[in-house]
Amino acid sequence: MADTAPAPADFSGWTCPAPLRDHERIVMGHGGGGTLSAELVEHLFAPAFGSDVLAELGDSAHVTMGGARLAFSTDSFVVRPLFFPGGSIGDLAVNGTVNDLAMAGAVPAYLSCGFILEEGIELSVVGRVAQALGDAARTAGVTVATGDTKVVDAGHGDGIFINTAGIGLVPDGVDIRPQRAAAGDAVLVSGQIGVHGVAIMSVREGLEFGVEIQSDTASLAGLVGDMLAVCPDLHVLRDPTRGGLATSLNEIAGAAGIGVTLEEGALPVPETVANACSFLGLDPLYVANEGKLVAFVPPDHADAVLEAMRAHPLGKESVRIGTCVEEHPGMVVAATGLGGTRVVDMPLGEQLPRIC
Repeated sequence: MADTAPAPADFSGWTCPAPLRDHERIVMGHGGGGTLSAELVEHLFAPAFGSDVLAELGDSAHVTMGGARLAFSTDSFVVRPLFFPGGSIGDLAVNGTVNDLAMAGAVPAYLSCGFILEEGIELSVVGRVAQALGDAARTAGVTVATGDTKVVDAGHGDGIFINTAGIGLVPDGVDIRPQRAAAGDAVLVSGQIGVHGVAIMSVREGLEFGVEIQSDTASLAGLVGDMLAVCPDLHVLRDPTRGGLATSLNEIAGAAGIGVTLEEGALPVPETVANACSFLGLDPLYVANEGKLVAFVPPDHADAVLEAMRAHPLGKESVRIGTCVEEHPGMVVAATGLGGTRVVDMPLGEQLPRIC
């Protein structure tokens, strides 16, 4: 009998059921907001859930109910330590979710709050966190409308984990999403970068840098409102948390299919953060922020938006750091002080785990 060659395999309908990078188990990098996180979502969670709303993969989902346009977001907070210079896990739980809503142009309104407590944690500690969370909600102008509490066995948690979800109303005419970034857009950032991540690391590792570095955790909804007042057609907003400014810029460039060119000398890195990062071997572009935003603004509105940002207490150090370009689509490139350029790539994982 003559040998018959097998028909070639058809892989056209195949999907990858698990994250790439040859990991058979979850590693810390999967929670870092970089490439591993993106692969986990895109190759495991998104195919399993099969939602058109989820497919946009924004920090907030855009939904319509009863004729109202809403932004809806959820986030979980596992920061260690629970308290740090400038804030606590309670502050982060509110500000992180409020900011995700604000980055969609929404006016945040209501939050849910779920506490996962480890058996044995002092009630006084839980009370301090709860009070900080309530104070942050009042400062942000949102209502904690519902919640839940669970307790896990001692040794099976890390004191306190918090999950929050939030909803906010998106004003008519506002359309803010990463796909709207366009060539010519000015790239603005609202202040000094890398502060939160370095503040966490300094406490966690017992490091001293001559001056206490405080987290920048804050609600940015008011700042966004002032920006929209002068330019309702803001293209993109993003709060560069896990993975830092570099990750946010790469995600936006990839979603919109445009390039981003940065002026390295314009990046607002405070001296304390620069020194700490140099000591620790970190790049400030990849260090988390919790009270800063990056904006992609049409060029004819850039000056007005920048002026409005600088007039707000949380944006007084705002600067223009770059421009959207048609060249190198999907890539972020920094022009160095020596006249050359370097690629600012997406990180694989996270330089500083457990920072939010």
